[in-house]
Amino acid sequence: MDVPTLEAEAQALVLAQFTEETALTLGMALVRLAQDGGLPVVVNIRTADRTLFHAALPGSTPLNDLWVRRKSNTALLFQLPSFLVGARNRARNETLARHGLDPADYADNGGAVPIRVAGAGVVAVVTVSGLPQAEDHALVVRAIRDMMAG
Repeated sequence: MDVPTLEAEAQALVLAQFTEETALTLGMALVRLAQDGGLPVVVNIRTADRTLFHAALPGSTPLNDLWVRRKSNTALLFQLPSFLVGARNRARNETLARHGLDPADYADNGGAVPIRVAGAGVVAVVTVSGLPQAEDHALVVRAIRDMMAG
């Protein structure tokens, strides 16, 4: 995906509200999508200081947990999908190091999408790891869109 497409997508992903119950519903929806596709992923939903949902599906590895942490840190810091941050960096021939960010703690690979609430801004992040980055990103976006559609 190109930067303008990712930017438009990010702007469109806004929920009316987000609670612990919403996190559970979204997390379980992602688990079902992953199970239906036999996808070996880790699913994580968290705020800046609290894990609201976490599941490691068969075939995922501890390395996926590390990717989740790094990608979600990036999405929370920039308040943008990690895939968009990475696309912008690649377009500018830059890396996260330009911002002084340690690759041990931050990654601009796709799969972490901020939870944006109308009137409140970014309140959490949902992250998937275990697939190629575009597929991680697409899975998260699909689940958020399904939730928005009701």
